Amino acid sequence: MATAPRPRTTTRDPEELGRRLTAWLDRHLPGARIGGLAVPGSNGMSSETLLFDLDHPDAPVRGCALRLAADPAAYTVFPVYDMARQYRVMRLVGEHTDVPVPRVLWLEEDPEPLGAPFFVMARAEGRVPPDVMPYTYEGNWLHAATDAERALLEAESVSVLARLHDQFPVKEAEFLLPEGTGSPLRRHVDAQRAYYAWVVEGLAPSPLIESAFGWLEEHWPVDEGPAVLGWGDARIGNIVYDGFTPAAVLDWEMAAYVPREVDLGWAVYLHRFFQDLTVGFGQPGLPGFLKRDAVERRYAELTGHTPRDMEFHTLYAALRHAIVMLRIAYRQVHFGEVEVPGDPDGLILHHATLAAMVRGSYW
Repeated sequence: MATAPRPRTTTRDPEELGRRLTAWLDRHLPGARIGGLAVPGSNGMSSETLLFDLDHPDAPVRGCALRLAADPAAYTVFPVYDMARQYRVMRLVGEHTDVPVPRVLWLEEDPEPLGAPFFVMARAEGRVPPDVMPYTYEGNWLHAATDAERALLEAESVSVLARLHDQFPVKEAEFLLPEGTGSPLRRHVDAQRAYYAWVVEGLAPSPLIESAFGWLEEHWPVDEGPAVLGWGDARIGNIVYDGFTPAAVLDWEMAAYVPREVDLGWAVYLHRFFQDLTVGFGQPGLPGFLKRDAVERRYAELTGHTPRDMEFHTLYAALRHAIVMLRIAYRQVHFGEVEVPGDPDGLILHHATLAAMVRGSYW
């Protein structure tokens, strides 16, 4: 999937969205016009993004990005898209930390104007490590960088997590705690179980995912550690870089109140996901980049917190990613892009990796 054409993610017409957006903007900035409407090539698998220029003498910025909740007709990746929650998280991160997050401008919770809730933010300029083809493949800017440049990008990206976790007031993050009982980590895992149940409702369950949930229970951390604001989708593919330093941190829809290691495990594993795919296709990838021990060491140097139970948290990241990949694969089935194999685990692109983690033979 990471090397094939992107699966279908929407049934919406960008030009029609542009016309409706112009009408909506007229309520806020009468006479405003938009130009340069574009859908980024790296448009996400869940929410949608539109880029546009805003032409008005009172416009707060010229370059804008619109984040639109998923198209309900396109077999959504997640059951709920809380755009107000994302907007609030981004606004608070901008207020309480020096993490570079785009300035949020407007929130629209009424689905009528564009067919779903959305918010508008300032557009970040720079470059993003691509998912398709993955940045671990030859031919893109990050792969072509020097070792020193990649080391700088890695160090600065880990610094984003360290600053977010250390600077954001814990009390301000508690609204992200899911309903239920138990610790923040327990509630987060329980929410992932509920998400998995939604993904496979009426379909064949995944023995691999269920075995991974079992592994988590058998290896639950003795000391989970304090919860902080977790970015959620903590990976370099969600950062806009100016050169090799972060200029904007994007995609906060998975933000959560969790132990620090949840973000660290996701950052480490999502790189491994692309690296393993690249090796599987016969290229060396970037074997010295974002290595687990280096990420842990850098984070500890910056925060004084030594990451704990990272095998638990990297497996948890691979499990969470497997659920998302399973849902995306079922969406491809829905649109006739792939057929259902006899073994539903075959729909999970990294099933071999997750199975090795469960066996204890991956690291």
